[in-house]
Amino acid sequence: MALDIIIEEQDSCLWVVATDRHKVEGLEVDPPHELVRWGSVYWARVDRIDSKLDAAFLDLDGDVTGILYNKDVRSKDKDGNLVKGGQTPIGKLISPGQYLLVQAKQGYLEPDYEDDIAYEDKCPVVSMDVSIQGRYLIFTPLDDSNRISSRIRDKKIRKQLTDMLAHMEDVHGCILRAAALNTQSDVLIRESKILKAIWEGLSAYAKGEDSILIMEGPDALQRSLSDNSVRPIRRIEVVTMDHFSTAEDWCELFAPDLVTKIKPVEIKNATKDLALLDHYDLIKPIEDLFQPYSLLLSGGNILIQGTAALTAIDVNRGADKNSNISINLEAATEAIRQIRIRNLGGIIMIDFLRMKSEKEKQQLLDHVERLVDDDPCTVQIHGFTAMGLLEISRQRRTPTLLERVGYMFEEA
Repeated sequence: MALDIIIEEQDSCLWVVATDRHKVEGLEVDPPHELVRWGSVYWARVDRIDSKLDAAFLDLDGDVTGILYNKDVRSKDKDGNLVKGGQTPIGKLISPGQYLLVQAKQGYLEPDYEDDIAYEDKCPVVSMDVSIQGRYLIFTPLDDSNRISSRIRDKKIRKQLTDMLAHMEDVHGCILRAAALNTQSDVLIRESKILKAIWEGLSAYAKGEDSILIMEGPDALQRSLSDNSVRPIRRIEVVTMDHFSTAEDWCELFAPDLVTKIKPVEIKNATKDLALLDHYDLIKPIEDLFQPYSLLLSGGNILIQGTAALTAIDVNRGADKNSNISINLEAATEAIRQIRIRNLGGIIMIDFLRMKSEKEKQQLLDHVERLVDDDPCTVQIHGFTAMGLLEISRQRRTPTLLERVGYMFEEA
């Protein structure tokens, strides 16, 4: 179904909510205390090499220190071919005082230095494998080859996209996203030229002896529009002209078809924090995202508990009289939705109700695979453990929803 994108702001915190018939399907937030945004590009100085970690600590912008692990080092050999790090100790690849163009692999909030965690875990992780994300394509300037996003599991879709690539001689160094399917070649060629121009513009600043932020990563609105490009968008609603202009600028560049769908909404108390979300009765559903459970429509529920090592999700029947597999399918849909919106990461274990056969287990696995295809982050399904738990791992791009804005809903 088509999505409505709702843009709001609270205390300099940008909120972008994607809804389907007033049900929250996506939520992106840019908190004011975010020191490093996912996807930001820096001209950074190598401060020191840590041989034990096989990593380098970099001064990103004069204030923030990032960490570059060996596996994220990139270079070119004498023939101009891309060489990935990991084979040679990092101290032989780069040296203190050297300047590198790097990109933040994850968003990073201001740390609490009272926490008893290692220093390297308090530093944002960066990579030399820079990429620039568009609506349909991801431009990878260090690799001239075109390829299909590894996140696309469907063999039929992969074949269709491969066939498209074979007829796109003017596109180089791009990863096709699922949204590119059934998109005209001239649209993809146009976007590839835009992404290449962005790269050429920012790479021109990769010089000098000052550590600087060259380009900030995608904001909440840009992430939301890009991540939902595979689904039709009905409206993009705003209450301020600043937000209207921000949405219009991105859409004119990457999604001209969406420009006419940007709608300013007139409501009472429009200057009130999150007024548009309140107008659509979305405050309570968002508050519920900070509860350790989620209710299922049929009467069951799922319990969500996070630990330092993993996130555990338990499926409970409650008053539901349906079969176990029916409850599990409904619970899986809600669990994957909660994982995506709460932005949970790392290892996730789901304890479903006992199933009668391997056929039912496979049915559930196939269902989960289809569900995670809508997730903008990399999700791996590892299957059922010996104890019958479904193991999933998810690589987050930004801090969890609780870490970003949980303090705003502490009383809730």
